[in-house]
Amino acid sequence: MASPCTTYQPSPGSPEDDSMVLFSTSTSCSPAKQSTRTHSNSSSFHSSSPPPPPPQSSSNNKTYELRVRNLSYTISPNSSLFSSLIKKSTKPKISILKSVSFVAGCSEILAIVGPSGTGKSTLLRVISGRVRNKDFDTKSIYLNDHAITSPVQLRNICGYVAQEDNLLPLLTVNETLMFSAKFRLRGMSSKEREERVENLMQELGLDHVADNFVGDEENRGISGGERKRVSIGVDMIHDPNILLLDEPTSGLDSSSALQVIELLSSMAKTKHRTIILSIHQPSYRILQYISNLLILNHGSVVHYGSLESLEENISRLGYEIPIQLNPLEFAMEIISVLENQDLHSKYQSCSYLRWEEAIIQDGANKEVIDQAKTSAVSNSGCSSLFEIAVLCSRFWKIIYRTKQLFLARTMQALVGGFGLGSVYIKMRNDEGGVTERLGLFAFSLSFLLSSTVEALPIYLQERRVIMKEASRGAYKISSYMIANTIIFLPFLFAVAILFAVPVYWIVGLNPSITAFVFFTFVVWVIVLMASSLVLFLSAVSPDFISGNSLICTVLGAFFLFSGYFIPKECIPKYWLFMYYVSLYRYPLDALLTNEYWSLRSKCFSWNDENHSECLLTGYDVLKNRGLDKDTRWMNVGIMFAFFVFYRVICWIILARKVSKTTI
Repeated sequence: MASPCTTYQPSPGSPEDDSMVLFSTSTSCSPAKQSTRTHSNSSSFHSSSPPPPPPQSSSNNKTYELRVRNLSYTISPNSSLFSSLIKKSTKPKISILKSVSFVAGCSEILAIVGPSGTGKSTLLRVISGRVRNKDFDTKSIYLNDHAITSPVQLRNICGYVAQEDNLLPLLTVNETLMFSAKFRLRGMSSKEREERVENLMQELGLDHVADNFVGDEENRGISGGERKRVSIGVDMIHDPNILLLDEPTSGLDSSSALQVIELLSSMAKTKHRTIILSIHQPSYRILQYISNLLILNHGSVVHYGSLESLEENISRLGYEIPIQLNPLEFAMEIISVLENQDLHSKYQSCSYLRWEEAIIQDGANKEVIDQAKTSAVSNSGCSSLFEIAVLCSRFWKIIYRTKQLFLARTMQALVGGFGLGSVYIKMRNDEGGVTERLGLFAFSLSFLLSSTVEALPIYLQERRVIMKEASRGAYKISSYMIANTIIFLPFLFAVAILFAVPVYWIVGLNPSITAFVFFTFVVWVIVLMASSLVLFLSAVSPDFISGNSLICTVLGAFFLFSGYFIPKECIPKYWLFMYYVSLYRYPLDALLTNEYWSLRSKCFSWNDENHSECLLTGYDVLKNRGLDKDTRWMNVGIMFAFFVFYRVICWIILARKVSKTTI
């Protein structure tokens, strides 16, 4: 029987490089032709291969063939501050991918294999459009013979599953997929989205854990294999024709890894999808589901083709594959030999054809780009109000289910309020009582501002999910910030009431109802301001340890320059700006004004010899702090300005990070 492989013979005088050749594959993806296509597996495992499932009708009839020709990718090394001042950098660029070429057809699985650091993940990010525009080669990637000119076009067509499962652990499987559907399927009705999620869970084999929490290392949830399938479902909810996965079997046991690959193989055949994945040391049972292998080493193609052609190539080089190893495992052991074989021998292992430049025309298959644009419009057509409403619903579920945060905030408020009340119970109305009140207000501020630190790990956990979702157009960062604010406003107001009620009446502060209402309002604004500060610092902190240290340092500096320890007149001029930006100064002045403004004429200290002579009035207390005018609402306005300012800065930082992310 004739060999199915066609050997590329270089033309006389033509350069023997990848620019002249491309691996051949069938350009037709119709079900009729798919049924006659030979499944190229190693002869060693052919008897164990189960028959492929019969093709089913796909809801999306559009199929894609991805062609990559001479794709190279380089990065600049991280330069120091000194080297950045030099106009010409002496450090050469690092080449990650070197003239990579292959074809990925529909209804097939192409596996990218190679040692660590060979560029597998980088290749997936490039062909999924997860690179910056300036780093994208517009002459290397083609969809259905149409050149892709922008990474946005790839992002709108391809589904990309990162190696890490960036999921919210306190949402159920059904909720995770449903929220993804609301963001990605905005043109559908609620009933259609529910049907889509139910069908997808059945397709992924997740219907039995639909109401289970996703979980993570700290919160028990579904298994690792099920979590990986949820990650696949999140990026398949919009039914992409091309699905790219970065090591989907990483961290899974052999049984779970096989289930994931079986699932992908079934989806490739029944839905005529083009699936490309990177994988590390697959077992022989996994290899039978893989149509073609792309082996990389040092960023270059070592082998492209079926497992059978790899086995033939190894035999041609004079090696015998041990019985206990499959051809791919043995290829990894002799990968340097495969890489150094001459060009003619390297290309004999698989089918090659010349790249037909005539069919690559700017006007060909224009519907590919049109569909990409349509997809982009559908992904951004949801109004901001809808985004905010969906995010508010998700925020509420997470806060309600984060028992440690809910319980910690409640206990802190109650224990802090009753604890301070028991220490300063029934404070005296004399000169000593004035000093005690100032100490009470200062300590309350320190307690309230530092009590929001426990929200830092939650913000850090959400941040990576936000980066992934926002970078893929699920919603805008501004919608996230508004939804976060809306949900935390009533939650922190409840915390303020739980703290203010006991401490105010047990201590015996100004008995005026108006003064009590204002005191509670100021406490609420304090915790809002602190929450914004923590949210801002979480956006710039790489991890919890550095974030916690940064929060403690900033709050300590604010407290030092609040005017409580060092009067404004004694602060060095080069540190005076800290007095005006301190989060402690304005609420402290507001609380003191609220306590003594209606008691300006009340005497708090009398002359021991002449009891009719008042030595200290409420007005004197305020004047000693420079509060000879009622500035309560001005201070509240400044506190609100800080609350808004830190959230705006956080929004700018997150939006900038989203624009650069490649998750």
